[in-house]
Amino acid sequence: MHIIDFENIYTGYDTDLVLKAVTLKICEGEHWAILGANGSGKSTLMKLMQSDMHPRQTYPFKKEIMGESRYVLADLKKKLGIITNDLHNYFAVNAPYLSGYEVALSGFYSAVGIFKHQDFSEQQHEKALEVLAFLEIGHLKEKKVHAMSTGELRKCLVARALVHDPKAFILDEPTVGLDIKAQINFIQMLKKLSKNCTIILVTHHLEEIFEEITHVGLMYEKTLYKSGPKKDILTSKNLSEIFETDIKINEKNGRYYIEEVRS
Repeated sequence: MHIIDFENIYTGYDTDLVLKAVTLKICEGEHWAILGANGSGKSTLMKLMQSDMHPRQTYPFKKEIMGESRYVLADLKKKLGIITNDLHNYFAVNAPYLSGYEVALSGFYSAVGIFKHQDFSEQQHEKALEVLAFLEIGHLKEKKVHAMSTGELRKCLVARALVHDPKAFILDEPTVGLDIKAQINFIQMLKKLSKNCTIILVTHHLEEIFEEITHVGLMYEKTLYKSGPKKDILTSKNLSEIFETDIKINEKNGRYYIEEVRS
């Protein structure tokens, strides 16, 4: 099954096109990194994936998510675990007194908070505890959002999405704001998640692309410039083109890094 099946999609704001002629096919079981410079269209592509933006009808296109071209948005977002910095910041500002357990539990109603009118079953309470344990963050069960580090809250938001057993996770620059140790720890969690569902990582950091990533898409000049198996796409030539800088990259033990930036 295709998680994402896009063909010839144009989209934008008002009269301005932000993405042009985007074709992207992501199959269940694949793990993708969408890589590009700031302003290349990565965030807009992510909004398209989560149906917060829609194709221009003036161009012939195909847009299917989870094999469906029509869907109830609330149902779709249960199948896609979507983690963004906007969501993180919204919880940090608007839900500072939620515990880690309550953050996870709030996923059942897609709410920012726990409210009296919400009726949680025993199975839902058990599921919230189960995902905290799976992500190895049981120690955050009672900890309040305002007392959490950036990495701790980000993991609790993953738990919030995980209560639905999503088919895929879409993560927008997930290690922004994390120190080196927290970055490594978060990537280890993504590696664990990748055993059970598709990972789609939107980033401009080469070091975030972990070993289990199988495919890479490169965003450049408002389109998906190149895409395919990681070993074919992650080359010095391709990255030099999309970042408009002479870059030499190398690989060691499945991880890629910038070896040299030539002036």
